This record gives sequence, structure tokens and C-alpha cells, in this order.
Amino acid sequence: MVVGICSIEIHLPESGSLKSKRQILKRIKDRIRNRFNVSIAEVENNDLWQRTTLGVAVVANQGKFVNQILSQVVELLHKENGVVVLDYSMEIR
Repeated sequence: MVVGICSIEIHLPESGSLKSKRQILKRIKDRIRNRFNVSIAEVENNDLWQRTTLGVAVVANQGKFVNQILSQVVELLHKENGVVVLDYSMEIR
């Protein structure tokens, strides 16, 4: 069993309130969860309007597959309108 986790810091320049931020994040998290079948949650900076950190986890039987899925999640966030990926880190065990 291989477990992969990814921490992704993002900036949401269009968010003007916590309510707006939650709406944007819900849309993004639902899309990622449905497309890649991963666990995803906001893990840091919950009180800030325009900045957050998302945690993504995936379990599989091959490390190569885990790496591929996490890379695709980060790539999707890079292409998302209104989202700026500031930093990310991956760990595969």
C-alpha cells in the first residue's frame, strides 16, 4: 500500500470575503474529488479571505500512480481561473 499526501498553498485574488472563499473552495474541492477520487480538505489559513492551504491524500498500490494523481491535481489547480498556486509539496510513503 502506498500513501501520497500533497500540501498546496493557494491564493484566491477574486475572493472578497470568507463566504466567497468557501464558495470557490467548495467548487474546486468537489471537482478534484470527483475527477481524481482523492481526499481533499482545507488544512490551514481558514480565517484568511484570499489564502488557504489544501491537503490532498490518495492511496493506491503503486507509487508511480500516486505521484501521477497528485501531479495532475496540482496541474489542474494551476489551470484553474481565479486560483494562483503559491507552493506545494508532495510526500509518498
